Amino acid sequence: MNTRAFGQLAESVAARDLTNLGYRMLERNVRLGRGELDLVAMAGEVLVFCEIKARRSPATGEPGESIDSRKQARLILLAEEYLRRHPELTPYPCRFDAVLVWREGGFWYTEVIADAFRPGWE
Repeated sequence: MNTRAFGQLAESVAARDLTNLGYRMLERNVRLGRGELDLVAMAGEVLVFCEIKARRSPATGEPGESIDSRKQARLILLAEEYLRRHPELTPYPCRFDAVLVWREGGFWYTEVIADAFRPGWE
């Protein structure tokens, strides 16, 4: 399976598991200027920007390692642009969740880290 197909499958696994946790998906793969938001969802009355990170196995490293301060800053800018384009969503509190996805053997595993980082919007 090529990298793109693996990533798309991992995003589908993440969306399925988030839906099972009660998230309501609004959009997937939202292109905004120089970047992309993987998933935008509602968790109750909270608007959630979800960053999905996948690895083929634990041997290739932890999925969350790449959500560093630089990546966080980019996600914050993308979320701000998203809110400018969707002013109807600005009344909702926002948060950033990370969904870590990996495959071991024939099984998919996910870990959802709610409120993975804070942008300091308050």
